[in-house]
Amino acid sequence: MTHHIVALDHVQLAMPVGGEGQAVAFYEDLLGLRRVPKPERLAVRGGCWFEGQGFGIHLGAEEAFVPAKKAHPALVIEGYRDLLDTLESAGVEIRPNHEIEGVERCHIDDPFGNRIELIAKD
Repeated sequence: MTHHIVALDHVQLAMPVGGEGQAVAFYEDLLGLRRVPKPERLAVRGGCWFEGQGFGIHLGAEEAFVPAKKAHPALVIEGYRDLLDTLESAGVEIRPNHEIEGVERCHIDDPFGNRIELIAKD
């Protein structure tokens, strides 16, 4: 093999048109990701981009939006319990998942119904 995938740059999720404020309130204010400007040529389409440590989550605006209920990003969280407390205080439903032995994780939905997995860092 002469090539190697070396990193994941970003995950693309969809959101309804006009949902940027809700996206910022969730991804930036609750999850702690940093909003970054979209390139000018792409910004006209709506949506917004967020960055974490070495990855991005891009939300693209769709007229015929349908939330991702199965496909999802899985985020490894340092301070997992603190984040869950913050999310619960904000009214976010937390669905614990114990299907993988030895892995503390849960699922939540963003404000648009997209599934997100949170995994406690060891």
